[in-house]
Amino acid sequence: MKIDILSLFPSMFDGFLHESIIKRAIDKEKVEINIINFREFSPLNNNQVDDTPYGGGAGMILRCEPIFLCLDKIKKEDSHVILLSPEGIKFNQSVAKKMVTYKHLIFICGHYEGFDERIKTLVDEVISIGDFILTGGEIPAMAITDAIVRLIPGVINDESLESESFNNNLLDYPQWTKPAIYRGLKVPDVLLSGHHKNIEEYRKNEQIKKTKELRPDLLGEKYE
Repeated sequence: MKIDILSLFPSMFDGFLHESIIKRAIDKEKVEINIINFREFSPLNNNQVDDTPYGGGAGMILRCEPIFLCLDKIKKEDSHVILLSPEGIKFNQSVAKKMVTYKHLIFICGHYEGFDERIKTLVDEVISIGDFILTGGEIPAMAITDAIVRLIPGVINDESLESESFNNNLLDYPQWTKPAIYRGLKVPDVLLSGHHKNIEEYRKNEQIKKTKELRPDLLGEKYE
């Protein structure tokens, strides 16, 4: 998979690309991630990428030319272009699973007050990570990229993926590790029993219980 991220602040991705699972996925050549400073595609002498809005109003608007010119260079037939904006559809695990099927993803990180509306003619989807406003699209791009990359086959083991939150509309079951007792807090006996069937049943029940308490909106009629 190839991921191109268009950003005015490439240095924000330095730590993201060189730590943890993302770094390992890159090193194993499971994914190629490029951070592209689209300021370099500005047709203006001072590399300006924003301007005041037609009709008046506060803030500065991202001009369309740098994005058009950048995509002219990097977009291919199999590219899937995503604009990151709070007005988009809500990103979730189902969306992540769909995105991992694309060979080439392009994320456009906004900044300033908004986008020139003509930029939307270039995109396949507009995605949001929540109903709140951030300074730019860099943090959403990192969050979405992380969620996608970990789903690429071979990046992490299949067993870890199968037991994670949001599979089967359930949150993950609670976990414990050594020591078995700490400051009077004890690991549930069933997890120390070595009885795999009982452990599996316990974990499933805990998933349902936890989801009912914290995210009842995820549950369907199956768990009522």
